[in-house]
Amino acid sequence: MKKLTLALIAHDSKKEDMISLVKAHREELSEVNLVATKSTGEMIQSRLGLPVTLLQSVKYGGDQQVGTLVANGDVTAVIFLRDPLMAQPYEPKITDLLRVCDIHDVPLATNLTTGEAVIHLMFEHPEALSGHHLIAQYLEDMAAVHE
Repeated sequence: MKKLTLALIAHDSKKEDMISLVKAHREELSEVNLVATKSTGEMIQSRLGLPVTLLQSVKYGGDQQVGTLVANGDVTAVIFLRDPLMAQPYEPKITDLLRVCDIHDVPLATNLTTGEAVIHLMFEHPEALSGHHLIAQYLEDMAAVHE
């Protein structure tokens, strides 16, 4: 199986949450390719010492770069910690990224709880991310095997 790739994006007010999430899963995430928009990635590199492929900031199209990676099958999952209480000037571009993830069945987390769920899925059931389009059925099948 090819190495997993996780894309990370965080609105400014959610960057500390992203650092906390990555720190909590540092050991596991050291085993995957991390890509991130510029300031989020720089924070992860400087504060946690993990290697991160830096993309442009969202302001300059970093979210679109993530979307291209998703569409090309190069990203396993996306964690995009959004601030739903603050108007975002790039909201249409954000919607485009969400749409691309939906089209390509790429797991997308938009808050800490779903971020935890995506990380859990990546490490506990990575086979579920390799083209199995009915994840619920897959997990049901796996549960039946373990009964």
